[in-house]
Amino acid sequence: MPVKSPVLVDLKFTPEAIAAALKTAFTDRGSINLADPANKGADLSQVDYALLWKPDADLFQRAPNLKVIFSGGAGVDSMLNIEGLPDIPIVRFVDRSLTVRMTEWVVLQCLMHLRDVFGHFRHQRKRVWGHLSAPEAREVTVGVMGLGILGLDAATKLKVMGFDVIGWSRQKKHIDGMETFDAGELDAFLARTDILVGLLPLTPETTGFYNSALFSRLRRGGALGKPVFINAGRGKSQVQADIVSAIETGVLGGASLDVFDVEPLPMDAPLWGMENVVITPHDAAVSEEYSLMRHIEEQIARFERGEPLQYLVDRSRGY
Repeated sequence: MPVKSPVLVDLKFTPEAIAAALKTAFTDRGSINLADPANKGADLSQVDYALLWKPDADLFQRAPNLKVIFSGGAGVDSMLNIEGLPDIPIVRFVDRSLTVRMTEWVVLQCLMHLRDVFGHFRHQRKRVWGHLSAPEAREVTVGVMGLGILGLDAATKLKVMGFDVIGWSRQKKHIDGMETFDAGELDAFLARTDILVGLLPLTPETTGFYNSALFSRLRRGGALGKPVFINAGRGKSQVQADIVSAIETGVLGGASLDVFDVEPLPMDAPLWGMENVVITPHDAAVSEEYSLMRHIEEQIARFERGEPLQYLVDRSRGY
């Protein structure tokens, strides 16, 4: 029986967590973890598979014979910009746990803005017993931008909570029970939206997409009074100075942000001190290492049986 190629691993996650997960992963072929100093000069010329997240710049020179690249996360924008990226299949990480955790975060943020949790926090700090009126979820329209696996799951759960949910994607998608809009219908979508949820991948078209011009087209005078922006997609899709300005001028009533142009968010960023803004450190949906390894094992098995790989990246679209 031929010797199976070890899996090359270059993940810029917590090194201890990766090392622990690799102890029980790829038992039939082994792995080469570049976070291990012992592998600094390892021969990678015969490696077939690579599991990557923000890999070293010279990786593809060191591993010139790769057959498949597996992304360590749901997004692949950082990888597609790497010089020397070979023309081979790239597989995204799709996992039930990651999807559920993202949906939990999105639903939590929508409910916090719906029920004005920030106002209650202000009252609590001042020891004020003050009632705040809030609309029902059905009076509020949540517009979900990005109708992939993450967006669809979030939209489904938001509907269960009672929100009126509409969806937007670049190309038209027909989804039972939900009104959808495409690129040519952006203005109509925004004019209906009270809470905008961003789950778009990063592409040239979506870079700087969430900006002052877009915020000004969201619905005014809806059940929340002012629209709210929620983003857990990609930090470079938003113009942070425009978010700050929109909140200061009352164009937006609040925001919840899990992603940023520069991470960690700089200590002097104005967003830190703004009321009605939730900041989380890009942990809305973190890749769980053991699930990631099982996903790669399954895809390699499919590939070696001659079956199609799942969750392939379309390079022409950027995701």
